[in-house]
This record gives sequence, structure tokens and C-alpha cells, in this order.
Amino acid sequence: MKSLLIVADDLSGAADCAIAFAAAGLKTVVSLDASASAADATVIAADTDTRRLTPAEAAQRTANAWRTLRAPGRRLYKKIDSTLRGNWTAEVAALVRVAGPAIVTPAFPATGRVVRDGRVIVRGVPLEETETWQLENAGQNAGLRAMLDMVGLRVAHVPLDAFRAAPRDVAAMVASAAASTDGVDAIVVDAETSDDLASLAHVTAAVEEQFFWVGSGGLARELAALPDLFDANAALPKATTVAPARGPILALVGSLSAISERQCALLCAEAGVCETTVPPAVLRGGVNHPDWRAWQERIGASVRNQEDAIVRIGRDDAFDPAEGARLSNALAALVAPHFDQLGGLIATGGETARAMLAAANVGSLELVREIEAGVALGRPSTGNGPAIVTKAGAFGSEHALLGAYLHLRGADLPVAR
Repeated sequence: MKSLLIVADDLSGAADCAIAFAAAGLKTVVSLDASASAADATVIAADTDTRRLTPAEAAQRTANAWRTLRAPGRRLYKKIDSTLRGNWTAEVAALVRVAGPAIVTPAFPATGRVVRDGRVIVRGVPLEETETWQLENAGQNAGLRAMLDMVGLRVAHVPLDAFRAAPRDVAAMVASAAASTDGVDAIVVDAETSDDLASLAHVTAAVEEQFFWVGSGGLARELAALPDLFDANAALPKATTVAPARGPILALVGSLSAISERQCALLCAEAGVCETTVPPAVLRGGVNHPDWRAWQERIGASVRNQEDAIVRIGRDDAFDPAEGARLSNALAALVAPHFDQLGGLIATGGETARAMLAAANVGSLELVREIEAGVALGRPSTGNGPAIVTKAGAFGSEHALLGAYLHLRGADLPVAR
């Protein structure tokens, strides 16, 4: 194939899925606007920002992204959250109608996510029992087949033993599904190791019929590792580098997950970075809140004094997960006047990252490298502005923020993984 389009429902997901292709030497761009993506990129990761939309709205926007960016020789990868957040089933169903059958496996073994018996297991715990699922989907069935059935798709499941015994059978299933109008729409494949995903990538990349992949960053990185995935004329660009940050580094944390809590605590303890928590009431009130200007000046003073800082969204009794985008947009508005003075930015949470880039008029990022699994380093495609690290909120090791900080500083220090 000549190029790849990754369609993701949030910005950090787009980046962590696409970063493996940048690491393989391919020009890789993450775009906030599908209609304005870089034409010269081999890999385009488009953030449709659909996680908080209704299923119908998300489905339409996702299908439109493929219609807008499809091109001869371009394959499609639908990036979904490895813990199945968002409207992913509606989006997959919409893409099946315009892009052929889907191969589905959200496994990401490097981050502790596997697929066993058609269900996601997170570090040995069934997805339904995790904090992430309980926060937004308590009481709902997390079985992949059941979820896809509910949106009207015809689903086949390939158990792990069957896949390992005959991986090429999956390729035959895909080809058969693509050639038939009354066959299978989606094939769920179990995977517990990187070798499983590498095998799946190898056998499906050779399928010539139209289909698309549905997965997290796990399957994407195994596709990126295939030596002959792209045509020989997908020339390697000059190496993209990011100089060590000279100005202050700001970590924006929109996620309230326990993982983010531990990551912030370690960054404060090990690097002496100060932490500021903005009350949700200030963010809800925005510019009309009586303390808005004081908070904006507090952040500005820290930046002018060259102080590295964590700025977090607080939590109160009125907090509702559905207001995440609203709070993230307000947090970005507080920081935006000081963005150009930053030496580096770390954005935790896809909504937070998108809100910050939009507020700073950064329409796309050219990806550079992966700091650890799911933590991507990039820079504005224009070449102007600070280096930017994105990370999903409930993702990464306890050292993820510290590792990103040290990387931006150019510090050659060991960080436990």
C-alpha cells in the first residue's frame, strides 16, 4: 500500500497509535481537522473528536473522515480505546458500510491490555471490573461480540488457540467477507502477546480485498514493524529531531484517573515540579468567574519565572465525567496566552491535548518518537512552538510523566519502566 489513514476519536489516541510509524521512519502527522491533513504524509492520524458525541453523530463524522481522506493505495485503521470508551461500535458499523469488513482486536500487551475469549482483560482484571469501565459504563456488557451485535453487525470470533494454530485462516475469512455482501461484517480476534499481534499484522497485510483494521496502538505498532507494508516509493524523510527544552515545561493534566494521580506525584517528588490544581468552579465559570484573571495570572507568572509546573483540573461534588471537554477547553483558555513562551508541553488526556492545541492554533503535529508505550513526542507541523508530549489519561507507567519531562529536558537519566 502507499499510505495509511488512522481515524481516532481523540487526540492522544491518534498520537499513541501513529507514533510507531514515525519511529519506523515514515512521515507521520496527527491532525485536528480531517479536511486539512498533510498531503505529503505517509501516515495520517485524524482526530475526529467524537468520544463525547452521540453515537449517530460520531458514526457520521467518522465515515466522513474516510470519505474525505480515502485515496488510491491508502488503507484504513480505526483506532479505538483499548478499554472500549467512546462510540467505537457505532463508528465501526459506519465504516463497514463504506470500507468493507473489519478485523477487531483492541489488545495492547505492552500496556497490560489483552483480548481473551472475545473480552478485554486489563492487567489480569476483566474490563468490567476496572475503574475506567465503572466510571462511564457501569452495568454494561463489555464483550466485544455482544457490543458489535448491538449495532447490527454480523460478527465472527477467532479464539486464541484457533488463531495460533492457523493464523492464515483469518486472512481467508477477511477475503471471503470482503467478496460477499451477506457474510461477516467484523472478525474479533483474540490476542495476548505482541507475537500474536505481529502474526495477525503479517497475515492480514497481504490481503488485497478491501477491509480495515480496528485496534489500539498494539496492532498498529506491529503493522509499522512490517518491512514491506508500504510501497518502496514511500521514501524515508530526514530524521525529525526535537532539541532539549530551554523554556519552562508545563504538564496539563485533565485526567482524574488514579494512574494520573500517581504519575503527578512522582513527577513532583523526583523533579521538584510544583503542582497547581484549578477548581472546577473556576473552569465552569470561565472568563465570567471572579477568580479567572487571578488564575490566568498565576499560571503566567510561573511561566515568566521559568518555573516548571503541573496544572490540573480539580474535582468537586458537582463533577460529572460528561463535562470533561468543557473543563478541558477552559483549562486550555487559561494557558493559551502563555503557550508560545513554553519550552515544552505535556498533555495528559485526549480532550485536554486537543483543547490546548486548538486554543493555541496548532492544527497538526508531526510525530517524532515514542517515549514509552502510549506516550508520543511531536512538534507543531509548522515548526513553530514548543515540543509536545501527549498521553492518554489512564495510560502509562507511574514514571510516564517523569519520563516525558526528562526527555523534554534532554536528560540522559534512567527511568524505571
